[in-house]
Amino acid sequence: MGNPQKQLAVVTGASSGIGLELAKIAAQKGYDLVIAADEDDIDIAADILRSIGVSVDAMQVDLSTKEGTADFARFVADKGQPVDILVANAGRGLGKGFLDQKLDQALHVIDTNVTGTIALIHTIGNDMRARGVGKILIIGSIAGFIPGTYQAVYNGTKAFLNSFSFALRHELKDGGVSVTCLMPGATETRFFERADMLDTEVGHAEKDDPADVAKVGFDALMNDEGDVVAGWKNKLRTIMANVTPAGTLAEQHAKMAAPGTASS
Repeated sequence: MGNPQKQLAVVTGASSGIGLELAKIAAQKGYDLVIAADEDDIDIAADILRSIGVSVDAMQVDLSTKEGTADFARFVADKGQPVDILVANAGRGLGKGFLDQKLDQALHVIDTNVTGTIALIHTIGNDMRARGVGKILIIGSIAGFIPGTYQAVYNGTKAFLNSFSFALRHELKDGGVSVTCLMPGATETRFFERADMLDTEVGHAEKDDPADVAKVGFDALMNDEGDVVAGWKNKLRTIMANVTPAGTLAEQHAKMAAPGTASS
């Protein structure tokens, strides 16, 4: 008899940060990997993951586009293995006031965080449902609970993902496919650099370790939890957000995210 086929995990946004750490955990658990990111660092990440001893196929692709999402879905299908875990982590942020942002950059955030994410989940999720087995981890954020002054589009996309994940989980609850939403707070990744937010208070503040955040999320996925907030401080923030007026939350967020507010 041949060797049994390994299980397969697909991780987007896997070139660094939380995505790479989630891919490492999957590899350490013995999952083969298909990973994607829109940066050439994805090839470096693939080499790191192969050193753990699993098969890794990597694709540099822009998942904000219909073509990119379709190309990646075909790339996954060409692997010839059913997807056991889908980690939908690809995302972009953008700082500064909405009217001061370039519209194409704001739309790119929406297309990456929302449009591309749900397109990929729709394709792979249907395959999982047909087989009656699979796990989906969606990376939302505690930002989805807070009106994001100077991050209005980003926080809005995370509010969508938080809500979408809960709804999808209940739609699939009797079909063998589980959905978990990981909601991190500010994490030590390249997010704030890419979002042009290094001059903000939150950009300079102490942040969570992406490896710790990834472990919390992966454990929740394996335990079939509906959602998990990483870190006790972030748990407290979500509790407070649920009882604080939206206007107050927006004002508080402005103090953290306004350009030029970083402490010296």
